[in-house]
Amino acid sequence: MKKDNHYFAWGLTAVCVVCAIMLIYDLIFRDSIVMAYTEKLMGILAPILYGCAIAYLLAPIVNWFERIIFRRAGKRPAKGVRAVSVVLTWLAVFALLYALMRVLLPELYKSVLQLASNAKTYYITIEGWVLRLLENNPDLARQVEDVLNEYYEDIFLNQHYQEALVWVKDHLLPQLQTAVQAVTGGVVGVLVFFKNLLMGVMVSMYLLVAKENFAAASCKLCYTLLPEDRAAWLIRGVKATDRIFSGFVRGKVLDSLIIGIICFICSSILDFPYAPLVSVVVGVTNIIPFFGPFLGAIPSAFLILLASPIKCLYFIIFILALQQFDGNILGPKILGNSTGISGFWVIVAILVGGGLWGVAGMFLGVPICACIYAGVRAFSGYRLKKKGLPVSVSSYATHKPVWPEDETEHPPEKEKAGKA
Repeated sequence: MKKDNHYFAWGLTAVCVVCAIMLIYDLIFRDSIVMAYTEKLMGILAPILYGCAIAYLLAPIVNWFERIIFRRAGKRPAKGVRAVSVVLTWLAVFALLYALMRVLLPELYKSVLQLASNAKTYYITIEGWVLRLLENNPDLARQVEDVLNEYYEDIFLNQHYQEALVWVKDHLLPQLQTAVQAVTGGVVGVLVFFKNLLMGVMVSMYLLVAKENFAAASCKLCYTLLPEDRAAWLIRGVKATDRIFSGFVRGKVLDSLIIGIICFICSSILDFPYAPLVSVVVGVTNIIPFFGPFLGAIPSAFLILLASPIKCLYFIIFILALQQFDGNILGPKILGNSTGISGFWVIVAILVGGGLWGVAGMFLGVPICACIYAGVRAFSGYRLKKKGLPVSVSSYATHKPVWPEDETEHPPEKEKAGKA
């Protein structure tokens, strides 16, 4: 029996290696059929994924309502507590969304209309800035003029009818077609997103009602497929990942919501132009760690600059003060040390995550990097303890390799000479 199990393990390993080689070959040298099917599968599972994300974010609120009901009841009721907690949670969410829309949407609509009506004025303002810049820099004006003349001669003074048709066919029409497809695809994408989101809300309700049962079933499956010690390690890793993600994702969403509300209130008091629009931009971009405040403040400051330069200066000072408040008081109060990684690794995670998955990668890159860091640290501590070596990093700050007593200062050279 043991011999048969040995052959089965070798066969399973060979199949896994062959599948991994085929997968790598498909991803690198072919049209990535695996990625195409993965994207199609993700599109099909989008409502379930949205539901899981919503349930994950709302689980602490459900637990909070349950604690209140338990305290009032004096003991845990047998039935109906979870359903009541889920209903109260969604009522609170809908009330918050209604309040935000009632206050924010009308003002946001007015800001967009004002921005559209002032577009011509802003165009004249920017044109005046450019003309003054070119007047003060003759060399730059000469270079711009040469480029424009070359473009004009190539496109508008082309006497060859066939070449003009080729340009229209090969360059202009594909760009127009791409623009039309982007607009129509964007509208369809928005409708599909809201459809998946509505279905995700229904899925989240089922997940919130039976979240303990799903967790217990997952643990049972782990102990079924893996040895007991490895299953315990896996469950411990999942719990650590949940702690990092819950602390960062939920905390960052709450932090950004508070920052957006504070920005809207203060911008309205200080009478900044486009206060609702600017507050939405600042609050949404604040979700991205480190670079988020700058990504939101730069376009907002430029928009205010077009309306009033002096208010733009006041807005920059206000944003700097708001970010100091967020970074030193509000952020640590909500997030604490949820990631456990240094500022260097935060920057690395944002840059790598943004390069791979865009804005979502910039947000999720930090908790993913924190999970990898925690896993490496746990594995390193396990291996060092097994070797009887110290675990703390400070123990290796002045650590020097210990050579045998008969070795010289340069043992590798001596060993090499001895072998020769």
